[in-house]
Amino acid sequence: MITPAFAQGAGMSGGTDILVQVVPFILIFVIMYFLILRPQQRRAKDHQDMIKNVRRGDTVVTTGGIVGRVTKVTEAPEIEVEIAPNVNVKVVRTMISEVRAKGEPVKAA
Repeated sequence: MITPAFAQGAGMSGGTDILVQVVPFILIFVIMYFLILRPQQRRAKDHQDMIKNVRRGDTVVTTGGIVGRVTKVTEAPEIEVEIAPNVNVKVVRTMISEVRAKGEPVKAA
């Protein structure tokens, strides 16, 4: 049924088959790290730096889309933002999506 040449060749390639099957998975994980995980970590670090450097007078945009001017900054996780004349609200620092410099105009949509 089985020819002698076919039977002899089947046992020879056992060790290299595993290596050939594992290398594509390793390659996929390396590509995924550089294209997805690393930029995401960099973005998170930039966001933390931005939140740390918020100061009074900055214009901020929250994740809910509220634009206001920072009136009070403390070490607490909240800052006070004026969203209208004489209307101050407390905003959790992590909910700030963008910090605009003093006097920077609002971007047109």
